[in-house]
This record gives sequence, structure tokens and C-alpha cells, in this order.
Amino acid sequence: MANTITFFRIAVSVVLLFCPAFSPAFSGFYLAAGLSDVLDGFVARKTDTVSELGARLDTAADFVFVGICLIRLLPILRISAWLYGWIGMIALIKVVNIITGFVVQRRFAAVHSRMNKATGALLFLLPLTIPAVPLQYAAVVVCAAATVAAIQEGHFIRTGRAWQPRRCGGGTGRKRMQK
Repeated sequence: MANTITFFRIAVSVVLLFCPAFSPAFSGFYLAAGLSDVLDGFVARKTDTVSELGARLDTAADFVFVGICLIRLLPILRISAWLYGWIGMIALIKVVNIITGFVVQRRFAAVHSRMNKATGALLFLLPLTIPAVPLQYAAVVVCAAATVAAIQEGHFIRTGRAWQPRRCGGGTGRKRMQK
């Protein structure tokens, strides 16, 4: 069931390619994709069907969703050079984290910390705020959170720690560190 919801996110993401950016249809499908991202993990935990395949599928669906949103939104947004620089710096830190994960842990090390989740939520909300809040202001909040999250993620990877949710309460309980 959870993987079906994840496949739904991929399909809805593809539909976004054909919707005018910031139209009611775009907003509706965008929200449906976001809801499905929350729902698939919740369903997997509640039905005790969490799997490595599901986690990889979720990551692939996230890449499809983000990629399509970038394709639709970047051409119409006016992004300052300083913001591109900041985003580039965050991306560089993330790439270093991925490489470090392969070197230190000999695997792809994805850290699902609270800060990464908060950054994801802020990034998801960003396109919805553009009509009301100038991008340059809203982006500062998102980039600041993303910078902290990326640095924290690198620390967790280098120290061999990862945040893992407890199995009870649908992932809403306290988190514990594993070494």
C-alpha cells in the first residue's frame, strides 16, 4: 500500500509538467504530491511494511517531484546571483556528505534528522508562499535551515551516527541516536 502511494507521487509529479505554474491545478497536484510524501511513510510504519525498497522508491519519487518542480518553476522565477551561490554551497556540502558516507560507512548514508525534515517542509512550502512573500526573503529562511541541516548531516555521517525513528507512534515519538 505504501509503495502504491509513492508511485502515485511519481504520477502526480509528471502531471505537474503539464500544468501552468502557480495555477490552481498546479497547486492542487503539488499539494497532492506533498501529502502523498507524508502519507507513504506513515502507512508503511503503521502497517509494519517499512522496507529498503520502499525507502529507495521514496527517494526516487522525491527526486522526480523536486526535478519536475525545478523544471516548471526555475524558468519563471527571478533568482539573485547570491541566492544561486548559497544554493550551490548547500549542494556542495550535500555532495561532500554523500561521498563521505561512501568512504566512512561504505554505503549511501541518508540522515533523516529533524533538521532535514524541517528543511524539507520549508522547501515544500516555499512555492506556495511566492504569491504573498517575495522569494528573496522566504529563500533566506529555507537556505539557512538547509545549511544547518547539511552541516549537521555531515557531522552525523562522519561520526557514524544516524537519527532513527522509534517504531511506535508513526514516527512522531522522540528520536534516538544509534552508533
